[in-house]
Amino acid sequence: ALTSDTMSDSKYFQTTKRGEIHELKEELLNADQKKRKDAVKKVIAAMTVGKDVSSLFTDVVNCMMTHNIELKKLVYLYLMNYAKTNPDLAILAVNSFMKDAADPQNPMLRALAIRTMSCIRVDKITEYLCEPLRKALQDEDPYVRKTAAVAVAKLFDINPELCEDQGFLDDLKTMLGDSNPMVVANSVAALAEIAEAGRPDVFEVSHTTLQKLLTALNECTEWGQVFILDALAFYTPGDDREAEGIIERVSPRLQHANSAVVLSAVKVILRYLDSMTNEDTVRMTTKKLAPPLVTLLSAESEVQYVALRNINLVVQKRPTILQHEVKVFFCKYNDPIYVKLEKLDIMVMLASERNIDQVLLEFKEYATEVDVEFVRRAVRAIGRCAIKLENAAERCINVLLDLIQTKVNYVVQEAIVVIKDIFRKYPNKYENIIGTLCENLDELDEPEAKGSMIWILGEYADRIDNSDEILDQFLENFQEEDVNVQLQLLTATVKLFLKRPSTQDMVKRVLGLATQGSDNPDLRDRGFVYWRLLSNDPESAKAVVLADKPTIHDDTGVLEPALLDDLLFHVSTLASVYHRLPDTFVDKAAATLGANYDDDDDDEEDSEPVHRVSSDDLMESPVSKQSSAPAPAPAPASAGNLLDLDDEPAPAPAAQSTSSSGGGLLDLDDLMGGLGGGGGSSSGGANSSFPVILSADQGKGLEIRGRVARKNNSAVYALHMTNSSQAPMSGFAIQLNKNFLGIQHGGMPQVQLAPGASQDVDVPLNLAGNSSPEPSLGLQVAIKNNVGVHYFKDTVRMEAFFTADGQMDQQGFLAQWRGMGEAKDAVVFPKGVDPANVDGHEATLRAANIFKVARRPINGMEELYVSCAMEGGRRLLAQLTFAPGKGCRCNCRNEDSNMGKAFGAMVEGVLGQK
Repeated sequence: ALTSDTMSDSKYFQTTKRGEIHELKEELLNADQKKRKDAVKKVIAAMTVGKDVSSLFTDVVNCMMTHNIELKKLVYLYLMNYAKTNPDLAILAVNSFMKDAADPQNPMLRALAIRTMSCIRVDKITEYLCEPLRKALQDEDPYVRKTAAVAVAKLFDINPELCEDQGFLDDLKTMLGDSNPMVVANSVAALAEIAEAGRPDVFEVSHTTLQKLLTALNECTEWGQVFILDALAFYTPGDDREAEGIIERVSPRLQHANSAVVLSAVKVILRYLDSMTNEDTVRMTTKKLAPPLVTLLSAESEVQYVALRNINLVVQKRPTILQHEVKVFFCKYNDPIYVKLEKLDIMVMLASERNIDQVLLEFKEYATEVDVEFVRRAVRAIGRCAIKLENAAERCINVLLDLIQTKVNYVVQEAIVVIKDIFRKYPNKYENIIGTLCENLDELDEPEAKGSMIWILGEYADRIDNSDEILDQFLENFQEEDVNVQLQLLTATVKLFLKRPSTQDMVKRVLGLATQGSDNPDLRDRGFVYWRLLSNDPESAKAVVLADKPTIHDDTGVLEPALLDDLLFHVSTLASVYHRLPDTFVDKAAATLGANYDDDDDDEEDSEPVHRVSSDDLMESPVSKQSSAPAPAPAPASAGNLLDLDDEPAPAPAAQSTSSSGGGLLDLDDLMGGLGGGGGSSSGGANSSFPVILSADQGKGLEIRGRVARKNNSAVYALHMTNSSQAPMSGFAIQLNKNFLGIQHGGMPQVQLAPGASQDVDVPLNLAGNSSPEPSLGLQVAIKNNVGVHYFKDTVRMEAFFTADGQMDQQGFLAQWRGMGEAKDAVVFPKGVDPANVDGHEATLRAANIFKVARRPINGMEELYVSCAMEGGRRLLAQLTFAPGKGCRCNCRNEDSNMGKAFGAMVEGVLGQK
């Protein structure tokens, strides 16, 4: 039971006094041991909440000379935290460590000294650790021995050569035969950790070692059992008889109360089943696995989720284990959403001809729930069952038709999406339901649902009497549709024309919209391909566009066999929860937003890296680019030709303007996404025209449109948030991962979103954060609210950070340009820039706070010298060369050449719009 003293220790965390370091110093010097102990507790409390108490190091170390074990533990805790920052003073504690490690009376004290010394990563302390550690490995008390075993692994991490030279690895191997099972378990854990640290040869389970481990398995604690079972998974049985014998010894662990022990036992058995050839034995053994796996689902939600993720792997490998247990995975009303979604996936895997009716009834029930995400996944699960089980496809379609009759918007749209996939799987079989689908066209407002319906219309255009009229309705808003909808409309209209040549006017219209009215390269390219095909060889067009489609299969969540086998080796670890191998997230955890969300994280890339800058393809421009790259412009004249700039008077600084002028330029807000002006309104909807950066599906009902923009002479993250869920959203916070420009936010304005409501939010940005070395204009963002944390990536518009004082005179420009020299050049060939429209480009750049220093013709080309200033004072100088008929060349000079490459990418994004 807790004592009153222990329960009152919380008082040490409640002080907010100033000058308390001096008071603590006096209390640490007090002769009264009780007061000294209280003082050390206060020091530990201050250390815990982040206060720097390193100045008390000597005074705290002096408190080690005591027989009070509680006080000694507190001092050791302090030493482990501050010894690395005070290595010279840490040596003062060595004598006390050595004395405690040799204490003849108290094994707890001996173990405490060994544990603390092994945790202090200071070379001078490590030198003194070897002799006490050697004695501890031979200590008569098993508690000391098991502590020493773990200390060997820590010593190996600090100094592998010293650990090996002193023979500690051999001592650990010897301890595998120790009479105490916990010593064996800790020795196994230490050897396994050393093996993972780069010495895989140090721990191999032999036949002799195997028997020692199996003997210790029955007697050690639950976590000791986990260590031993993990080690057994490395062993390869010699024959069926040996595998059966090991499984027999491991099987009692399946009944253990600790879920980690159960999963580790499952892992070992699954590994050994692969090496067994007797089918009857395999079948009998797999039957033993079902009850413990089912039992795991009666635990709390978090354990259920981990169990379900592991069961997902088990079912993929051996579906017969749980083939009769599908009812166990039926969702309960109070299951958290993350548990429900996992159960859905497993139910689809276990669905068969025998249980499909039960499963479909469950899915139909789930489709009437209030959680939109769960309903969508349930509808998709019905479609997955139809694709998986051909004989049950018609029953699945009937359920989908019943759901469509509910007229619930998101249910109807999700049903149409999955019916499109069913049509792909079973062509020319269920087309009689198309009429029902066409009755629900008014319900379609999501791109995926629209695209699916349009695909159906195009694929079966010859069987739908008014397919041309329906497609014509979609074409009325072609320019406003999502690009995926536009692509489907283009293809569907071409299919319609090939089946009904009388629709020639419609296909000409849509080809014109795709090739001349769009700046999306994918859409334009497809339009040109169709146009060329239809113009030159209509028969070839039919062969291409109307070709038979490959049969689709449901591979949602299905892993490659090799990856699945590797993940089964990691059952009961994080790898089995993530469904990713450890080396894909352990070494790079610091760069993953969800793993360690800190501004000081290493900027390594995740499994989906932010686009890296290169001279060819510098960045994904926030606006679409021309479909083909212009030929590189010839190299411009050398830097010496800059002297000719003196012939042209310097222009006066351009005044800020909120509209463009001349040359048929777009309105500034259209051209620069609002960079030139606009207020900070949070309710006017000015940000609603920006691209979607977080879809409602990804955001659990929260849709975010936005971009980095410049408003009122300040950089902001201009966001438009929409709550499409049925519950209010609040408690918003934002975090930006470390990025190339060092962008950090200045605080999230207050956001309250009622169901169906929208709000504009301008998050202030600055360049005061830590920057990453990789020249990428990608930005990783996390937004948190009362629903959860939502991660997404965006592309930075660098011009948002250019200030209005970037104008330079020619002499100043020339001096800086020469001062940096050619070594600082960063040359990029921006794509999609019209080299003939230099006047328009000059005005566009000026609107983005990029100012002309000089302009001159040379050898049939135009050279434009520009300057700009970023927030924080950094200046960028550039030479833009426009070669008619060839393209554009950007040569930017800055002390950081990567910044020059980023500037070139920005030029492509700004001027490539034209």
